[in-house]
Amino acid sequence: MNAPLSNAALLEKDDQHMIHPLHHTAGHSAGRVWVKSEGSYLFDADGNRIIDGLSSLWNVSAGHSRKELAEAAYKQMNELAFASNYAGGSNQPAIELAERLSTITYPSINNFYFTSGGGESTDSNFKLARYYWKVKGKPEKTKVISRVWGYHGVTFAAMCATGIKGYWPMFEPMIPGFSHIPTPDPYHYPMPEDGSSQGIAAANELEKEILKQGPETVAMFIAEPVQGAGGVIVAQDDYFARIREICDHYEVLLVSDEVITGFGRTGKMFGLQHYGVEPDLMQFAKSITSGALPLGGIGINDEISETIRSSDKPWMHAYTYSGHPTTCAVALATLDIVEKEDLPGQAATKGEAMLQQYKDALGNHPHVGNIRGKGMMHGIEIVKDKSTKEWFEPEFGLGAKLTKAMLERGLYTRVRSEVICSAPPLTTDQSTLDKMVETIHDSVLEVLGS
Repeated sequence: MNAPLSNAALLEKDDQHMIHPLHHTAGHSAGRVWVKSEGSYLFDADGNRIIDGLSSLWNVSAGHSRKELAEAAYKQMNELAFASNYAGGSNQPAIELAERLSTITYPSINNFYFTSGGGESTDSNFKLARYYWKVKGKPEKTKVISRVWGYHGVTFAAMCATGIKGYWPMFEPMIPGFSHIPTPDPYHYPMPEDGSSQGIAAANELEKEILKQGPETVAMFIAEPVQGAGGVIVAQDDYFARIREICDHYEVLLVSDEVITGFGRTGKMFGLQHYGVEPDLMQFAKSITSGALPLGGIGINDEISETIRSSDKPWMHAYTYSGHPTTCAVALATLDIVEKEDLPGQAATKGEAMLQQYKDALGNHPHVGNIRGKGMMHGIEIVKDKSTKEWFEPEFGLGAKLTKAMLERGLYTRVRSEVICSAPPLTTDQSTLDKMVETIHDSVLEVLGS
């Protein structure tokens, strides 16, 4: 038997044949080839054990290599691995998953369309919004408003809604009809000079943009309950209630992007539950299978669902793997874990304690400007100057330096230029969470001094 290849040898083969998501040759040269995972840890080809500090890509919420999920996939694949779910065909796992989701999502959302991931879900909601408004006799309502630092995927249409400019340059020009309003970041959004609510002022940015675009042309507003990839930005408590009012007033669909926040990550089953607000449409992916298989979907409220069913215009939108029986079976097994092990409750309790740990460890550092989070999502924002909230120049390479320092200490996570993102599996034990805090503290000191 041949000896296992080293990390370096595997990367050499990788370089010859693979193009990666967000591919950057220089950045990949020191990459890790993962060969095993367990709980909150990843193991590379050289045998190093690394804490998975971001649940890989915010998705492995129940921890790695759950046998229950492998067994569910094996059982389903032996019975019906795949069959088309196009109209005229269905399968029991997809039916059961849709029925179960109706019992745990927002009360008005009881119908679901399945996709293979978050980007497909975003595009599906764009098309559904257009379909809906055409049936309602308002075909001119096609425009989409989203937020700066929002992330909704990088399929072409989803990329246009994503408000992180680094994803755009090599693929422009953008599709017309997309615009972005400022993020309601409590750390950076200006306080109103009249002493009124910052959250209401930030929400009113949506009203300004709707009026600018023309209310008769705006189909939907899409937002993450907590902005994830954009730096774990938690809106003010009164923000989303005002957003809901604005959407209702101007007949704009409110779409909640729960791809990261869904299934417990924020301390509740879904993110907008923190704010007492229901969306018209929602989208999910990632944690619905704890990353074990690709699955996403959209949730549709009763009025929109009835519009589809009563229309004489077919819903001509389709994916080969929509309602895939094996992925749906794994999703059902994942929901068993979410409920049995109370992952939302674990996220709430552990996340609150971890947020305080980060504040205790780093709150007084001269370059740590803001520490924030909700549930098991945290962001540690690094600034050059606390008084001005100015960031380091890109040439300083802050993100790369912090990533390298953390990885060398055994922690794998992502840095949004100046924000260290922290979102480990919700099942992570306390000693590992403590180690994460210690590692991030030590890495900040290495890169920025004490």
